[in-house]
Amino acid sequence: MTQTNGPKLRDDFKSKKIKRTFTQKINSTPDKIFPLLCPEREKDWLDGWSYDMIYSESGFAENGAIFKTRYGETVDTIWIVTKYDKELGIIEFVRMTWDVVVVNISFRLEAVNDTVTDIHVEYIFTSITEKGNEFIEGSSSRQFLEMMKWWEKSLNYFIMTGNKLLAIKL
Repeated sequence: MTQTNGPKLRDDFKSKKIKRTFTQKINSTPDKIFPLLCPEREKDWLDGWSYDMIYSESGFAENGAIFKTRYGETVDTIWIVTKYDKELGIIEFVRMTWDVVVVNISFRLEAVNDTVTDIHVEYIFTSITEKGNEFIEGSSSRQFLEMMKWWEKSLNYFIMTGNKLLAIKL
């Protein structure tokens, strides 16, 4: 294996992959929910969310938009909007945390009735280094489930009240 940049991989490195899915029940219609699935609009309803826009013609989510988030002191994650289709209610991202993982993320909205929408969420994590393998091995379905339930609760709260649900920090 020839490598010029980035971490040195062992010749026997084997990438790991996991897929996590969840369906959120949101008390609104797809046309009201879809615009909220945007890095800028998430600041309105998801406590603790922050990001830096790198590229977007509109300043919001759109095909080809690129933004970054930071976890901890030094780890940047780059996000690219790879599909943004209001008509179909689909938004997809590729997210890369350097030296760790690439994550394919998909949100697909489906109206259940006039007042409830299912958001089908899929995350596919693929390690790109040994550090990524450790991340995947330490990632639990319980953590993912808790995150999805928090997002669901936060989004429903925002739609109902117009306010952000604040996390209790202990």
